[in-house]
Amino acid sequence: MLFFAYQTHAQNALPERPKVTRILFLLDASGSMMAPWEGQPRWNVAKRMLSKMVDSLNTYPNLEVALRVYGHQYPNSEKNCEDSRLEVPFAPRNAAAIKKKLTELKAQGNTPITYSLLQSANDFPTDKSSRNVLLLITDGLESCNRDPCAASIALQRKHVFLKPFVIGIGAERDFGKQLECLGQYYNAAEIATFRTVMNDVIAKTLSKTTVSVNLTDAAGKPVESNVNMTFVNNVTEQPEYNYVHYRDDQGKADVLDIDALQSYDLVINTVPPVRQANIPIRPGTTNVLTYKTPQGTLWLQSPQLTPNPYGTMRAVVRTPSGTTVTAGTFGTRQKLLAGNYEVEALTLPRTVRRISIKQGQEIAMTYAAPGTLNITTDLKGYGSIYQLNDDESQTWIYSLPDAGSSKLNLPMQPGAYRLVFRTKTSTGSKFTDVRNFSIRSGQTTSVAIFGK
Repeated sequence: MLFFAYQTHAQNALPERPKVTRILFLLDASGSMMAPWEGQPRWNVAKRMLSKMVDSLNTYPNLEVALRVYGHQYPNSEKNCEDSRLEVPFAPRNAAAIKKKLTELKAQGNTPITYSLLQSANDFPTDKSSRNVLLLITDGLESCNRDPCAASIALQRKHVFLKPFVIGIGAERDFGKQLECLGQYYNAAEIATFRTVMNDVIAKTLSKTTVSVNLTDAAGKPVESNVNMTFVNNVTEQPEYNYVHYRDDQGKADVLDIDALQSYDLVINTVPPVRQANIPIRPGTTNVLTYKTPQGTLWLQSPQLTPNPYGTMRAVVRTPSGTTVTAGTFGTRQKLLAGNYEVEALTLPRTVRRISIKQGQEIAMTYAAPGTLNITTDLKGYGSIYQLNDDESQTWIYSLPDAGSSKLNLPMQPGAYRLVFRTKTSTGSKFTDVRNFSIRSGQTTSVAIFGK
């Protein structure tokens, strides 16, 4: 029980109480907000729209809103880069307080977006189970020579708030390229668009979003399941949800509640894994995602030899390009994505096989039962063992312990070999001894260095 209580970062389990959603409205009150917009100051339009918005939110359960404003306390001539203040703290049903405060404020100053973002970290209560949302309404860019994008990403990685919404209003040109790094950017060049965007943002924030993941075979049939899959926040690069895929008796994948205010990479933890960047999740709808993950089984089959001189034998599985995807122990089975692989058993010398895994099928890989090399001479020195090839060339496979005793029992694969050895006390390379020998399965081959 203590273990699962400690694992608070994963969001799979439903909380005992509904999550509280907190929306911080970050409002631009810089001097440029007094510029005309379809016959009236942008500032007046923004205040009116925001007042209507908080009114409509006042009856939502488990929702708190707050208002932070920047550029309203000092005239633009002072270039104040810390002109930002939390005017209305978070509270449920506080529309009246926000509307009243909006009537008292004046747009006149600078545009310290970065400073305001950093200050917003202190505006949200320290409630790790809440959904913290930030909505920036601005008509311009940062004016204090700071990096709001870096600040936003840093705060997202600290889980201060989710990916922010940014609404650029009344702009003669779309400055979204400079602000989209903050979060999800909307260009509201017209008042009607501003109204639509505000409603859309709130709908995305408060509506329920679900995701079903279909894992199919190569033909697109939804037959795969029981696979671990992870939704990774592609801003923070941290796992947000971990699931083991489930499919019911009718073959239908279950429905998962996913917070659509974040963007994800989906990692389907097959071997090797399948990763889909920026999965398309539409807020407020049922999303069905389909991925081909055909799998077969590799059986690492131990040879019939008891006892096995190698003991527990392992194997490494690689893609044709040489990327290692997994390692396993002989006597076990491992599911793999359908495709071609190279399997290397860690025998002496290595046993390498190329295999093809097919959907729903099992393929066995084994190695020849080993024999044993017994070096009977007890001399200190230096030496190596080579494999003799069919073309009479040799391939190095093993070095005897430097200056240690040459006496050993070494499990080896059947085949033809060569032992090359020089004693530590010898006075020249010409005193090297070379012995050819063969290894047979289940048998011991004895070799005496400098013997007859």
